[in-house]
Amino acid sequence: MPIKHQLQQLPTLKEPALTTLVEHRSAYTLENCELNVFETHQAAEKVSLVFNDLVLTSMLRGKKVMHLFGKQGFDYLPGESVIVPPNELMKIDFPEAERDNPTQCIALAISQEQIQTTVALLNERYPKVERNACWSIDQEMFHLVNNQDLADIINRLIRISINEKNREKDILAGLALRELLVRLMQTQARQLFETNYVSLATNNRFAHIIKYIKDSIREKIDVDKLSDKACMSRASFFRKFKEEFGYTPADYILKERIRLAKDYLRNPLNSVTQACYMAGFQNLNYFIRAFKKEVGLTPKSFQQQHN
Repeated sequence: MPIKHQLQQLPTLKEPALTTLVEHRSAYTLENCELNVFETHQAAEKVSLVFNDLVLTSMLRGKKVMHLFGKQGFDYLPGESVIVPPNELMKIDFPEAERDNPTQCIALAISQEQIQTTVALLNERYPKVERNACWSIDQEMFHLVNNQDLADIINRLIRISINEKNREKDILAGLALRELLVRLMQTQARQLFETNYVSLATNNRFAHIIKYIKDSIREKIDVDKLSDKACMSRASFFRKFKEEFGYTPADYILKERIRLAKDYLRNPLNSVTQACYMAGFQNLNYFIRAFKKEVGLTPKSFQQQHN
């Protein structure tokens, strides 16, 4: 399970300031987007919500159950985001909301023009490696776990929308929106490849590389030779890999090894040293430093917390 990076919570409103206890809305309108902050202070079911534009929603606090596309509802928690297409009806349950424990969620409605110009720019300047592949927001990959980059840019857009008062506000928001869309598509690409790398490995070079890394993660991997396996020049491979996923092949290998080490550390019979070497790390001190930087805890503290 990837680490969920939660967004910064906003102050909740007191009851006299609420127009309703269910999905009270505060709106902040900019040139190419509108930030909506919703909070609910009592339990409710099947609350309807729809937007004319594509919306990126992100949970700040509490729990919702989301019903989309006529499918069974799913739990929606802090550290997660959901992409909702234009004019798509959301049905939302609030099973745990109460006055002292409200839910809070943002919904960022993004203009179609902003999306189209950003996607066109990416396809022109940074074309995909595979033939017929192009940058786009995948509306089927709609339920996302926030990574650090995505959480950071969403938080920045929230700050710009709510706190900025100068005349350059729309320019700052436009630049942040462009970065948000890039981070969003990179997050979707990572999630798609993580879920489907085996089936995609025969006809997609990055899926092939990810499968190779996962199969070899406990061994020493020569990062410089990955480009040969992708049938690309070294410079092109490293550049395109980072464009596609938002981080370098070496970063990806490190994250995979830390994910595996966490699995080993959840077993109390494994020591920190055993987890280190079984996950493919060659140096214990480096493992401890890298683990703490990525997870926020030392391996020993992580093991104690999970056992």
